[in-house]
Amino acid sequence: MKPAAPRSLKARALQWLAQREHSRAEMQRKLLPHARAMAAQDEADGRDTGDATDPIARVVEVLDWLEANRYLSQQRFVESRIHVRAARHGNLRIQQELAQHGLALDPDAAQSLKASEIDRAREVWSRKFDTPAADAAGRARQARFLTGRGFSAETVRRVLRESARGVPGDETD
Repeated sequence: MKPAAPRSLKARALQWLAQREHSRAEMQRKLLPHARAMAAQDEADGRDTGDATDPIARVVEVLDWLEANRYLSQQRFVESRIHVRAARHGNLRIQQELAQHGLALDPDAAQSLKASEIDRAREVWSRKFDTPAADAAGRARQARFLTGRGFSAETVRRVLRESARGVPGDETD
């Protein structure tokens, strides 16, 4: 029995996209090793396919096809990341993760996240701690936790201040 032929780059990409949204940069990073292996195999088999053996050109061609057929969408990727991360992370962390993929929030999404950040920070704080810190070391630990989750310093101060008073949502300072 003949061994199964390796999956094409397009098939691999579609399989990954069926599991979750990917950014173009992420998809390129994942496809490039497979394209290089395919080019090396073509060369070892003595097949001369010209420029088509250039792994980067193969990957770019597949990515362009995916975008043209709307399988790969940067906007959907951004929305997906926001949806997945917003309940547990702050704006800074979400923006940093998108920047790693070479993307940024659109103004509407940034405003929406900014408007909900304090509520999200309260929720994250209450799931982890639920009681105000008894001393300065405890407050510092809670502040480090929230800061590590990507919440702004002002949001962290506000959540800890409200928790100490026991009045969430108190806007007077």
